[in-house]
Amino acid sequence: MKDTLRQYEKAARSCREIFIKKTLDYGTSWRVLRMISILDQLFIKARRIRNLQGKAVRLVKEDIGGEFQAMVNYGIIGLIQLDLNSETIEDLDPVYAGRLYDEKSVLVREVMEKKNHDYGEAWRDMSQEGFVDLILMKLLRVRQILANEGKTLISEGIDANLTDIINYSLFALIGIDEGRHKL
Repeated sequence: MKDTLRQYEKAARSCREIFIKKTLDYGTSWRVLRMISILDQLFIKARRIRNLQGKAVRLVKEDIGGEFQAMVNYGIIGLIQLDLNSETIEDLDPVYAGRLYDEKSVLVREVMEKKNHDYGEAWRDMSQEGFVDLILMKLLRVRQILANEGKTLISEGIDANLTDIINYSLFALIGIDEGRHKL
């Protein structure tokens, strides 16, 4: 588990660096996104990875790792947006946005540690394709939750599904870093 935490933190740090740099470049323009738009962005990224997994030739030179990083960041943006839950679209101070990002990252990591303990690091035996398929399934679930006006009878909510998407993306990044998964 110690190695997992080190690898997880390394992957999470690289995502945070991208988030901070983009926040400095663009501000928090993502504040305009409604949950369905965040889901669409996640869906686009996951579908691109799935398409690339079966193709030898790529016409856009962005790699799969960058798409997983984007899914981590959009997932955290989604968690932040759930909390802010405001019709007012105010730009956030970059330092404050970074703090919100860090708060969500800690919560997501805590969930990973608990599940990783209980599942015995089963994710290490999963394929990159499996992660993408699970992410797509979680996205479809969240779309259905939104269609149900956020209500579920016995299922986890939007936040739990976003948390799983973030963790699957980070596990895929670890697999890429270890050379087990393709770029």
